[in-house]
Amino acid sequence: MSTAVSSPTGPGTGTSHVELRSGAYADSVALLQVSRAVQGVAGVRAAQVAMATPLNIEVLTSMGFAVPDAAGPNDMVVAVHLEDEDALAGALAAVDEALRAASKRSTGSAEVAPHRTTATALRDAEEGAVALISVPGQHALVEAMDALDAGRDVMIFSDNVPVEQEVALKRIAAERGLLVMGPDCGTAVVGGVGLGFANVVQPGPVGLVAASGTGCQQLLSLLDHAGVGVTSALGVGGRDLSAEVGGLATREGLRRLDADPDVELVVVVSKPPAASVAADLEQYAAALDTPVELALLGAGQPDLTAAAERVLTRLGVPVPSWPVWGSAPAATGPLLRGLFAGGTLAGEARLIAAEALGEVTSAPAALAGDSHAVVDFGDDELTTGRAHPMIDPTLRLEHLARVGADPRTGVVLLDVVLGHGAEDDPAGSLAPALAAVAAPVLVTVVGTGADPQDLERQVRLLAEAGAEVHLSNAGATRRALELLEARA
Repeated sequence: MSTAVSSPTGPGTGTSHVELRSGAYADSVALLQVSRAVQGVAGVRAAQVAMATPLNIEVLTSMGFAVPDAAGPNDMVVAVHLEDEDALAGALAAVDEALRAASKRSTGSAEVAPHRTTATALRDAEEGAVALISVPGQHALVEAMDALDAGRDVMIFSDNVPVEQEVALKRIAAERGLLVMGPDCGTAVVGGVGLGFANVVQPGPVGLVAASGTGCQQLLSLLDHAGVGVTSALGVGGRDLSAEVGGLATREGLRRLDADPDVELVVVVSKPPAASVAADLEQYAAALDTPVELALLGAGQPDLTAAAERVLTRLGVPVPSWPVWGSAPAATGPLLRGLFAGGTLAGEARLIAAEALGEVTSAPAALAGDSHAVVDFGDDELTTGRAHPMIDPTLRLEHLARVGADPRTGVVLLDVVLGHGAEDDPAGSLAPALAAVAAPVLVTVVGTGADPQDLERQVRLLAEAGAEVHLSNAGATRRALELLEARA
């Protein structure tokens, strides 16, 4: 069942159409693709097709759509801005066609019925295959248990999984010698194969255990720039080194990399861990045969670039100069505004900035306030019912437009994360928006020359749009602080 409202957006400014489709469903990535397909239709100025979660309703409202009060999470919203009413039929036909295309299964010479459960799918999987779970968080426990019962390692991409379920899964895995990566594990490289968001790197002497997705990717990209490869990168989820989880998956990851003869040095990278867990981890790592470098972010701790430099030094590899492209002008206002797709990159920037500026807030609302703010747009709160900002930049671009128009903004910090799983052309999406930002913009591009988005092209697009581009997130943040200090 559907309900629809069409209304003029203003004299001579076209018309809008908002339609609720109750009971219709598609996942956030599919709906992103539908939205982009419809935006390319003649007569369509803007299109957003999304499930009517509170966050998506907020985005739609900010785009000028009048979403009916009755809209709820089980409704699909089709919202289009049109040149005129004549364009509506074509736009809705494009929506239907794109939804049909998104729901099609792969075609072949024979129709193969899909497996209905993880357990039955794993019966046909190759020996040693890892189960990748990507379902709404409330359903991840059952699927992951199916995989553990089948004797498989698990990567849980899903977020919003209760911590008590994570602990239960990892305790069971530890008893069975299995590895649970996640929940909310976005990055892993297993057996040379990238899972989730992963950069393309050469094999080499380093093994990573990462309770941090973009922290892992920052190390991958910096080490790759220095000519050092990585054998494996085992993501364990951002809560693994919390007091509740106690590093259960990190220990299993360390045990496996210690047993790998190709690994000469193990690096553990994490968001700020619980102090007691960090102490236990240090003791555990000291007992291994393979040396371990701990890159645990926190106040007073080395940043990720410093950690990469320590790894290079331990391997006897010269530390290069981290590249910078372009040059930012002077700060225009008093405040730092950070809009990040990567949670660890945001956390690192916040830690570095706080040492110089004092309090740096993290809530999205703070981007419109009177304080310094660095926001992670990949946080669970901002990804419920919509794709991660490394896939769908819409929400971050909306906030960037507001920040760019605010005269209090002094410097804008952004990140662009490349690699498999990420947006096809993130710089292409971001560069036009930079033209409306009066303040200097510093962008960290996390990527390697072998990534599918073409690192060189991504950097060139951003630099040509006026941004100063860094490979090191710590370097970009410190440069932003220099610009603010010079203004003061």
